[in-house]
Amino acid sequence: MRNRVSFYFLAPFMILFLVFTIIPVLTAFGLSFTYFNILEPPKWIGLSNYRLLFIDDDIFLTALGNTLKFAVVTGPVGYAMAFLLAWLISQIPQKYRFFYTLCYYTPSIASGVAMTVVWQYLFSGDRYGLLNYWLLKLGFINEPWQWLEDVNTILPIIMIVSLWMSMGIGFLAFLAGLQNVPRDMYEAGAIDGVKYRWQELWYITVPAVKPQLLFGAVMQVVGALNVFSVSVELAGMPSPLYAGHTILTHLHDYAFIRFEMGYASAIAVVMFCMMVGLNRFIFKWLGNKE
Repeated sequence: MRNRVSFYFLAPFMILFLVFTIIPVLTAFGLSFTYFNILEPPKWIGLSNYRLLFIDDDIFLTALGNTLKFAVVTGPVGYAMAFLLAWLISQIPQKYRFFYTLCYYTPSIASGVAMTVVWQYLFSGDRYGLLNYWLLKLGFINEPWQWLEDVNTILPIIMIVSLWMSMGIGFLAFLAGLQNVPRDMYEAGAIDGVKYRWQELWYITVPAVKPQLLFGAVMQVVGALNVFSVSVELAGMPSPLYAGHTILTHLHDYAFIRFEMGYASAIAVVMFCMMVGLNRFIFKWLGNKE
């Protein structure tokens, strides 16, 4: 075979990709049409899991709505924040960049459980919670507010914490791409009439880092739909009136608490289809159109 050596180099990755990605996805798709409780062999029930999921499971519909709200807000906002912060850091002297990069990137690699401890203190519902303490002291409220038990504030708080922890791999990709834009392009732009930094950003920088923009968008979509630990640690499981319930929380409930693997597989398939659909939209929007 002409390209035999190339296939040998690709083989380790392809084997791992097949074992840990393709086979699990196909297995989940097959189990989604069965009743499977781990103790007994899977029993074929056709589309019953999907019918139950979209017609009779009100909690799943609530989780779906919460996840979509979360993704619509934190996805674009986190994406824009990551790019703008990376761009601002790329404008400062080289010797200070590491410090600012470390400050913004550290929350994303810290444990979600550890980070929520800080935010639980901030939003604690008693008088010693930091936010309640200052609001009471300044006279904005007369009694402590139950931030993490009020159905109107649970989801916004989860969004805030997730945005604070969203400067992850996408942020680093943006920063790396911005630092590798050739200076010649800016000099040529200055000759052509580009005078302001915002003009440089729009006409030169953004087109030059298009691959990083695509990668960051994909990672942001995956992160927005995979919210779990922050929600559970802040609002509990289940959260009050399921106000902080997400698709992944619902999946965890049926898979690892109730052990209804067939139904959990159906939830996983729906989530997988959502991710694939959103990623295809992103590729069509930001990808090359040749």
